[in-house]
Amino acid sequence: MKTQVAIIGGGPAGLLLAQLLHVRGIDSIVLERRSRAHVLGRIRAGVLEQGLVRLLEAAGCADRLHAEGHVHHGTLIAHADRVFRIDFSALTGSPVVVYGQTEVTRDLYAARDAARGRTEFEVEAVTIHGADTDAPQVSYAVGGEARRIECDFVAGCDGFHGVSRRTIPDTVRREFEKVYPFGWLGILSETPPVSEELIYANSERGFALCSMRNPRLSRYYIQCAPGERAEDWSDAAFWDELRRRLPADTAAALVTGPSIEKSIAPLRSFVCEPMRWGRLFLCGDAAHIVPPTGAKGLNTAASDVHYLWHALCDHYLNGCDDGIDRYSGRALARVWKAERFSWWFSGLLHRFPDQSAFDLKMQAAELEFLRTNTAAQQALAENYVGLPY
Repeated sequence: MKTQVAIIGGGPAGLLLAQLLHVRGIDSIVLERRSRAHVLGRIRAGVLEQGLVRLLEAAGCADRLHAEGHVHHGTLIAHADRVFRIDFSALTGSPVVVYGQTEVTRDLYAARDAARGRTEFEVEAVTIHGADTDAPQVSYAVGGEARRIECDFVAGCDGFHGVSRRTIPDTVRREFEKVYPFGWLGILSETPPVSEELIYANSERGFALCSMRNPRLSRYYIQCAPGERAEDWSDAAFWDELRRRLPADTAAALVTGPSIEKSIAPLRSFVCEPMRWGRLFLCGDAAHIVPPTGAKGLNTAASDVHYLWHALCDHYLNGCDDGIDRYSGRALARVWKAERFSWWFSGLLHRFPDQSAFDLKMQAAELEFLRTNTAAQQALAENYVGLPY
């Protein structure tokens, strides 16, 4: 088989890149190691920056988002039984949109189907050949049948555990990582959200987050110790602990119910440099991971797609390779800013096992400064709604 761009990974980053390339007449093949049902069954966050919304519009995949997504003009932060609001729209002129990542992926698959784009599922033994040459190839197997793609470029959108990053030689690749000493225990429940906007809570018992997918579907998280198992938490134990971490008025208004999904996510910060080796480009989790505190995972993947899409369009449509040559530097400049924000916001809201009494006082002072200082709120808001591409 031959194509212009081989895309490894059929999650939102790979699908968005494929659809954006399609609307500009550039061919691609998408390879996904899981089944389509598995990809659409993954529960992920859904706070979208306007940059991602505009990319989905450019891809022709934003109709349902605009019909069903919820525009949030701010967020709430709770500490010491006090709640204050960060007004995104007043401080930056821009809101965010709450629309589940699963729904983004569903819309992108529908567009891929309509475009009759080729997507291979349940692929195995994916190997990238000749990424540092002018004629890269990708070999793989489906149901035991060996297959090979000849292509101009390879986009590695296959996540942290994928093959793409590992294809870059150890002598070239440099990785930076911070592992946090806690995780997030999250549940999804068919209950009305406790608030119209997200609530980030710092309590003496640990962090909590009140989020939502729609007016009938809520997503809640609590900070938990590493090594804990989701199955060891009953629904009742989760709801009781969540209430203890929320302001009294919020806890009293909480509507509880059976969980329909429960899981624990570890937290880490991770960056790989460079994000390009020859004709191989890394996008999204293949190159970087952020803790979910700042809702930057999907959004940072989208900014990678933005830079790569424009670079490939310049190559094919304008005969210019400046965007390809500058892809890694451009993407990493924004990635590191998102990493900084997610690291800072995580440090502000979580309890760390080695925090001293002085550290806790500094954390409380930082929260109070944020509550009372417009410039600090604006800095948070600018990062949360998304820095420019």
